[in-house]
Amino acid sequence: MERLYHYTWQHRLFLRYPLQTVGRGETVEVIDVGLYNTDAGPDFFNAKIKIDGVLFVGNVEIHECASQWNEHGHQNDDAYENVILHVCGKVDTEVFTKSHRSIPQIEISVPEEVTENYEKLLANPNYPPCYQIIPELSPLLVRNWMSVLGVERLQYKTHRVETLLKESGNDWERTFFVLLSRAFGFGINSDAFEQWARVVPLMMVGKHRDNIRQVEAFFFGQAGMLQDEAVVPAQRDDYFLTLQREYAFLAHKFSLSPMPFSRWRMLRLRPQNFPQIRLSQLVRLYHRNSLNFSSIIEQTDLTALRNMFKVGVTEYWETHYSFGKPHSRAASLKPGAEAKQLSESSVNRLLINAVVPILFAYGRMYDREDICQRVIDLLEMLPAEKDHISRTWQEVGLPVSCAADSQSLLHLKTFYCDRKDCLRCRFGKEYITRSPRIHLFREPHDV
Repeated sequence: MERLYHYTWQHRLFLRYPLQTVGRGETVEVIDVGLYNTDAGPDFFNAKIKIDGVLFVGNVEIHECASQWNEHGHQNDDAYENVILHVCGKVDTEVFTKSHRSIPQIEISVPEEVTENYEKLLANPNYPPCYQIIPELSPLLVRNWMSVLGVERLQYKTHRVETLLKESGNDWERTFFVLLSRAFGFGINSDAFEQWARVVPLMMVGKHRDNIRQVEAFFFGQAGMLQDEAVVPAQRDDYFLTLQREYAFLAHKFSLSPMPFSRWRMLRLRPQNFPQIRLSQLVRLYHRNSLNFSSIIEQTDLTALRNMFKVGVTEYWETHYSFGKPHSRAASLKPGAEAKQLSESSVNRLLINAVVPILFAYGRMYDREDICQRVIDLLEMLPAEKDHISRTWQEVGLPVSCAADSQSLLHLKTFYCDRKDCLRCRFGKEYITRSPRIHLFREPHDV
């Protein structure tokens, strides 16, 4: 409930006016509610409050009951020394700072409609819970909020890239390899592909890049797919045994340790998305050395960027989905097309989940606004992801026209809807305050 008092204060939904301090009867004018603080310390920083005509600048703390000031130990905390106003639902005691300064207190009430609407949002099992308000929102509000969410999404992914970069000793190529590998998991096996990428010794593999069979041995061996327990005896054909012998030699030479095969998920996967097929495609990409971070930075054309990912599988996997189980090579391949080539939608997902984040992080780190803008343009040119999140929002009346939109909505679901954090969402705000009796309060001296 305290969060609703924060919300009421932040958006000035006060019911009592004029405001007066409890016990002292001093008039209170709110010039600036302050900056909402989501970390430790007072709830609002740098507020501007006039008390009996005297301007105070400092922090504001909010509680349902004034006695919670002492329950939370603020009377002994230096961080609360600069609090100039204590805002409460009920003032049931006087409060003091650590230096024994008495703090002015006021009471505010949360509008009944706000409480009712907020509780409806929390109790609504549907997704999104605010679906009823979506058709009524102005296009400008929707576009502004989607833009904010898009930036938050890029910043979130940038933090992820920065973490990987630090772990790799500022090796951009290694970081891109991990990001790209994770993207090749396409959700189901993303964690497994990331774990695999972390145990692949790129420097050692690089010395054997010209030998595609050895690259295969490195990749499949480190994936745990060449262990005896990974393949039943009947499926250990000549190709498997050759790779197994090659990997045994490399593992001894470079002291390699494979990841557990059990990390790979195979159930309910379409054959085209089997990890063996994805690994073979990565082998082809790595072997031809046409896809690396250096080439990604230099590429500005979307079509050319897509073409860099147009790759099929190695020869054996043209007629296999798993070891020892051959099938006929597709006779319906288009002229010039490779067997089991990455689809256009798969390429688009790789661009969104690997290329976009690392380019944006690089642009931010080196103050390259041209690269950051290229990323935004890329997201606006790529089609929206076809998933249940985008479809659901379209069904309730919100247009989803490009990848920038679908990424914004994914961020909205993950960091707002799933957490029931409707008070920070602009769509939620419109739902919570929808009532002719609710209005954003402005005092006559606001500046």
